[in-house]
Amino acid sequence: MFNKKGIAPFESKMWLASPTMHGEELEYMTEAYNTNWMSTVGENINEVEKTAAQKSGVKYAAGLSCCTAALHLCCKFASEKLYGKPAISHGALEGKRVFCSDMTFDATLNPVVYEGGIPVFIETEEDSWNMDPKSLEKAFEIYPDVKLVISAELYGFPGRMDQIKRICEKHGALLIEDAAEALGAAIDGKPCGSFGDYGAISYNGNKIITGSSGGCLLTDEIEVCNKAKKWSTQAREDAPWYQHEEVGYNYRMSNVIAGVIRGQYNYLQEHIDKKKAIYERYKAAFSDLPVKMNPITPGTTPNYWLSALIIDKDYMCEQLRSDNKALYIAQNGKSCPTEILKALSSINAEGRPIWKPMHMQPMYRMHDVIGREGTLRCRTNAYIEGGVRDIGAEIFERGVCLPSDIKMTAAQQDKIIEVIRSCFE
Repeated sequence: MFNKKGIAPFESKMWLASPTMHGEELEYMTEAYNTNWMSTVGENINEVEKTAAQKSGVKYAAGLSCCTAALHLCCKFASEKLYGKPAISHGALEGKRVFCSDMTFDATLNPVVYEGGIPVFIETEEDSWNMDPKSLEKAFEIYPDVKLVISAELYGFPGRMDQIKRICEKHGALLIEDAAEALGAAIDGKPCGSFGDYGAISYNGNKIITGSSGGCLLTDEIEVCNKAKKWSTQAREDAPWYQHEEVGYNYRMSNVIAGVIRGQYNYLQEHIDKKKAIYERYKAAFSDLPVKMNPITPGTTPNYWLSALIIDKDYMCEQLRSDNKALYIAQNGKSCPTEILKALSSINAEGRPIWKPMHMQPMYRMHDVIGREGTLRCRTNAYIEGGVRDIGAEIFERGVCLPSDIKMTAAQQDKIIEVIRSCFE
């Protein structure tokens, strides 16, 4: 069976990004099985924490069940340090505004809401697709009492987290660095994950390396690391019975999952190199089309986790999106994300829209979003009254993530390239 362009579909699904196993992972998992360390303690966890800290440029790492758990505990630590609220209290950020990345997965800011905080979204920088430092400066002018910032690094292509950190220090705020997508990336040679007062990385099933799940909290403070391990095991005290003096969580990493991650770390650079090759093949193949690939900020080294493109606005065909559906009208020489995603699906390949900005999400449409011009509310279109651009909305409207699986061959990628090119004919 062929699609309407006469291109045969792949026999097996070509995924956006799926796990790539090498064999060593099974050896470490088997070791956990044979030694009966099947719970949340064991040598695999110890080694993952040691390697995670070293690769991320920090002193300590606490292995947890997922990156969201790490971000949640980061919020708890930050609130305790900033506001003196003990861990036993609920709603540690109750009523406090927190500056958050706007274009990201909602896991970045869900922990803020868990703790009763109020997310305030910071505009996206056009040149990096990450939090805009100039908009962050403006946000501190409007809300000088804010003392916590959570900033994510999109698709493994970091912006200037170093500038964001300096702005936070200038205003006496703490920075939580969501490096879930940026393991192995760097800014001026300094690893992503090491810029925040607290950081988090992810080993989710589609990440650059994976354990099927899992994450680490990153810190330079041994007290924070030890407390994270305690909180993540239900905050059990050192007593001969189950003694609890604080609220705890079931957040600790499994030694079995840690075995997978331990084996994967040996291939981190290999995975990055293959992701880079995919990105560069796309970039070369689309050089004559009215599109641009993920921007690479000067001085940064991406991990190239997901390759994405954005269509020049003058070459967008008509596209209409509701909260759960999308329509388009095909036009010669033009295309849109909806058409490209449909074309990819027709050959059994997976693509995805760019992250929908948080200020466009139904649950956050009444929250403030701050750009270089000031506070802007309820923005659902690319432009608001007065002609001020909504950068995040523009990137979402015109951007699409492309198949970036490192098991994809050059020939398979050529077919994907052919299908995408055909959308502009």
